[in-house]
Amino acid sequence: MSERAVPFHCPFCGEGDLYPHAESHGSWECRSCLRAFSLKLLGMVRPGGERA
Repeated sequence: MSERAVPFHCPFCGEGDLYPHAESHGSWECRSCLRAFSLKLLGMVRPGGERA
């Protein structure tokens, strides 16, 4: 798994016009719908819903 995986589509409008937002790690801005959002990995889950 890559440390710096990037989103390919905006979770709000589905467009791919994404750019890093400010200097915050994991923050992105969509220039199509003008929303800013962040991504954060919470952890891995096992089949059945239990955390690893």
